[in-house]
Amino acid sequence: MIKTKNMKTLYIDMDGVLVDFVSGINQLDEATKLKFKDDLDEVPGIFGLMKPMKGAVEAFQLLAEKYDTYILSTAPWENPTAWSDKLLWVKKYLGPKAYKRLILTHNKNLNRGDILIDDRKANGADKFEGKHIHFSKKGFEDWEQIVKILI
Repeated sequence: MIKTKNMKTLYIDMDGVLVDFVSGINQLDEATKLKFKDDLDEVPGIFGLMKPMKGAVEAFQLLAEKYDTYILSTAPWENPTAWSDKLLWVKKYLGPKAYKRLILTHNKNLNRGDILIDDRKANGADKFEGKHIHFSKKGFEDWEQIVKILI
């Protein structure tokens, strides 16, 4: 996709938005769940186990046609595999429209753009200067609703 001057910039979070975090947890054995009980995002390889949220891949493809779209996510500092797992996930599920469009940061507010779709206000999402669409909250419960609003 080639950006045109009048395209708005859209950022989409991964965990809990594009990616079903619970689907990764469900694939862990009980010993691993117990060992990392308070820090499940620090399980080596967990981000490679996760599946897409319902409708997320299709929504990303549609939105990438209309917006200058980037994936804006945070990777746990204490889990180095998360950084590469997130890149591999994007390549596997989102394909060419996501080529070189993954941004990993602990300060989402440093990115300038028009819209951020995120399920939390953490890591600078609450300070993002554009519109924050709070995924899973009223009016934005799923990808079908978000696509209707944005397209």
